[in-house]
Amino acid sequence: MVTTTALEEELVVIAGSVPDPELPVLTLRELGVLRAVRLRGEDAVDVELTPTYTGCPAIEAMSLDIERALHEHGVREVTVRTVLTPAWSTNDITPEGRRKLREFGIAPPRVHVESGPVPLALGPTRTVTEEPVTAEPLRCPHCGSADTELLSRFSSTACKALRRCLACREPFDHFKEL
Repeated sequence: MVTTTALEEELVVIAGSVPDPELPVLTLRELGVLRAVRLRGEDAVDVELTPTYTGCPAIEAMSLDIERALHEHGVREVTVRTVLTPAWSTNDITPEGRRKLREFGIAPPRVHVESGPVPLALGPTRTVTEEPVTAEPLRCPHCGSADTELLSRFSSTACKALRRCLACREPFDHFKEL
């Protein structure tokens, strides 16, 4: 078991408050990509960051923003390492992050309770026919209706899909479950 010091906890708060470059409504802590901040000597820290997927183009910007925030707090040396294990999952998004996504007009990913890969069903694009009976319904962030359709499996970023609500007719992004 790794114990953290009060200073490390303070530095986690600072590094974790950095906004995500692709979804600035979320902080890196709310997104769940900030894994750890550890002191190394008197004036140096190591930060562990897990990308949402291997090859995520935002990881470099995240690293630079974390370095900048910690330097501004007086930390002289900051090393940000990318760690791929354990892999990031949409289950790592905090409840506050899910709330912020919804308020921003993005349907948050559903919580995946089973371990292992998220099942993918190809076929009709209507939510009511594409989702397994046991799945939590995907709800429109504008009106709350579960009657939605998939317009495109990819949206402005690879981690989002473009959907449309059939009740209020508004398009919206859905942060895909991973």
